[in-house]
Amino acid sequence: MNPELEEVLLEEVRDAWGVIRVLEVGDYRFLEFGEAIEQSCTYTRDPSWLEYDYTRAMLVGALCHAAPESALFLGLGGGTLTQACLEFLELDDVEVIELRPEVPRLAIDHLGLADDPRLTIRIGDALELVSTAETCDLLFVDLYTDTGPAAAHLAWKFLEACQQRLNPGGWLVINQWGNDDGKPLGAALLRGLFHRHYWEIPVKEGNVILLVPADLDQELDLAGLQARAAALAPRLRYSLQPLLEVLRPAS
Repeated sequence: MNPELEEVLLEEVRDAWGVIRVLEVGDYRFLEFGEAIEQSCTYTRDPSWLEYDYTRAMLVGALCHAAPESALFLGLGGGTLTQACLEFLELDDVEVIELRPEVPRLAIDHLGLADDPRLTIRIGDALELVSTAETCDLLFVDLYTDTGPAAAHLAWKFLEACQQRLNPGGWLVINQWGNDDGKPLGAALLRGLFHRHYWEIPVKEGNVILLVPADLDQELDLAGLQARAAALAPRLRYSLQPLLEVLRPAS
């Protein structure tokens, strides 16, 4: 992005949780919460393009499943990851639970989220609604505010409920805050909850993406994951290989 390009405010709204803004800089649009806390970035020429490593790593999590048909997103943001999954995966049913009613509207009006017939958006608190969602092959947790991760990211019963919503062979993908030591926030809790049976992808934004299988008998098919990532690369127009190279068992 050219730092000399003018920043244009496209829309600003205020809700019960604070201010939400959509800004445009050249070919990019940004969703911000609060005092200029960036939540999402959309490349307007291709809304399914994932600009940030953490979203690309979450897509790697989706590719852990050989043939997912359903996905649940807890937290929408600008909708770029949802849009990418609709574009690049053979999904039949996609559900989003988003706390703030204005966020989906802004994502559709300004950030390229398609009004896809496979997509259903529900407004409400994910902690309360996750148990009412249909079971799914992929479940993404990305619940952030303008001050950091929501309490749900360290809530044992909530994370347990997320894993329980998975179909056999499913994957839970969590965008977890990273600590200065490179480990995910709440590492001890996560190790206990998931019995150390999950994988991590540290990303340059400082987060750690967690890849959690539906149960302890389920292993990561690394060869299959690498093959699916390589096959998808021409459509993505970028490689996921650098993220696969840093993928590690739970630390």
